[in-house]
Amino acid sequence: MKQGRKKATQPVPSDLYDQTYFLSACEGYKEFTSSAGRALSRRLKAAFDVAGIGSGMRVLDVGCGRGEILRHCTSLGAEAHGIDYAAVAVQLSRQAVTEGQASAVYRADAKSLPFADGSFDRVLLFDIVEHLHPWELDRALQEVRRVLLPQGRVIIHTAPNVWYDRYAYPIVRGVRTLMGQGERYPKDPRAIIPANVDVHVNEQSPVSLRRVLRRNGFHSRVWLDTPPQNRQENWILRAARHVLFNWPPFRWFFERELFAVAEKTEAGPSKP
Repeated sequence: MKQGRKKATQPVPSDLYDQTYFLSACEGYKEFTSSAGRALSRRLKAAFDVAGIGSGMRVLDVGCGRGEILRHCTSLGAEAHGIDYAAVAVQLSRQAVTEGQASAVYRADAKSLPFADGSFDRVLLFDIVEHLHPWELDRALQEVRRVLLPQGRVIIHTAPNVWYDRYAYPIVRGVRTLMGQGERYPKDPRAIIPANVDVHVNEQSPVSLRRVLRRNGFHSRVWLDTPPQNRQENWILRAARHVLFNWPPFRWFFERELFAVAEKTEAGPSKP
């Protein structure tokens, strides 16, 4: 049964992550292309700030993409290593990291990290969780746990909150359609960014992300956030937005991004 399920959920082909994807669809591409990696998008910066990177740390960026996170790690005096299984990502990351910085980039799979046990103070999983099928995510987290130092931490950012897509988005789409803006809200929320239709395979909720971390030997703090909207709207919509994005239980469904900080438990991964 397990083998059959894996055949039905093969990894996303690496060639879908081409230069067009990284430079016109992947989170942070506008900031990257305008600053050559010196600036981070709002949500990448938020995730990076949570990581607490410091001088002398050894950091692993799993799914390093264009390499701007590696660049920011080394600017703080950390020794940064990046892996990605897309050839284009490795090329872009090596270009983004300037000569003389303590960084190295490898082409490798998140499910088989080419590092010794207990190698890193921090492991970063920024916008990669949603690209890994559940069985892949389990393997990747077990590898992350293996390469972390005893007091190390894994930092996660993933989007969207699957509860938003399932329950809140249909409401948002209906309201926007009534307002004459329906063309911007396709039936499949992944299609807002067309590239995501083929590469987003495992969106999480706060509950599911906490559960998968616990299953793989981590205790974690998981929380929701959402980007500032900065929209010019009437007072009714402003009031509704305030309630939906700030008051439980509504915010659990309307906030769209998940963050997590996790550390290894002594017990280790639970048995399947």
